[in-house]
Amino acid sequence: MTAPTPDPTTDRLKPPRLAELDAFLVELNGAAAGAILPLFRADHGLIDKGGAAGFDPVTEADKGAERAIRALISQRYPDHGVIGEEYGEDRPDAEFVWVLDPVDGTRAFIAGLPLWTTLIGLRHNGTPVLGSIGQPFLDEIYIGHAGGSRLMSHGGSRPLKTRPCPQLSSALIATTDPAIFQGGERVAWRTVRTAARLARLGCDAYAYAMVAAGTIDLVLEAGLKAWDIDAAIPVIAGAGGLTTDWRGEPVGAHGGRVAIAGDRACLDQALVALRAVES
Repeated sequence: MTAPTPDPTTDRLKPPRLAELDAFLVELNGAAAGAILPLFRADHGLIDKGGAAGFDPVTEADKGAERAIRALISQRYPDHGVIGEEYGEDRPDAEFVWVLDPVDGTRAFIAGLPLWTTLIGLRHNGTPVLGSIGQPFLDEIYIGHAGGSRLMSHGGSRPLKTRPCPQLSSALIATTDPAIFQGGERVAWRTVRTAARLARLGCDAYAYAMVAAGTIDLVLEAGLKAWDIDAAIPVIAGAGGLTTDWRGEPVGAHGGRVAIAGDRACLDQALVALRAVES
């Protein structure tokens, strides 16, 4: 009997390949931290890129970190693509594509609050397969893939696991800012907020890490871009959680409305309100 021909795409994501990319992801976080930390609570070169559309801050930390990440990717994996918030797309249809938000939570960054994060995700053939949520000021990197998720901090590492929360009424929920919700989205948020035990605001993607760590149960967001969410999807999945759109479907390649939960039962109860929002 003739042996089947190996699938090179599958082979490239077997454990040795994934371990190689995982180690590189840690390097990328180090490069980003080197560009960001000297500017945190310092002269960060704030620019408002929003104009008439409203305040939309960007700093030298955002730009410098993305440049550092892109330079390392180009040196190590010149055939990989990149999608970044600050410098756009380069080969977005490549087999491997890195999706970058160098400083997610720039408003927290300029306020001196250590709730901003560096988001670095990797897509393989369009699917998020590896990601990290880094907070270098706290010396934390939350990393995840199909093999599991872990927190690297202070020279050590521990596995991440979402916590059981079968009832929305017991849930601690979060969103960046209720002002991001429009029309029916606001109604849905208020419905879920009323049903939940407690809500926290203003944590940006750090709240996603807390779902993976088992301290927050549900995060709702709207208007996300790919770089806001791609990195978190493998981290949440590897910790046993779920990331869906507001209809309970997989998050699309362009972000949008997102629900992140540690427990399927809690998510299903929230989706009753979320699904009522018209597209």
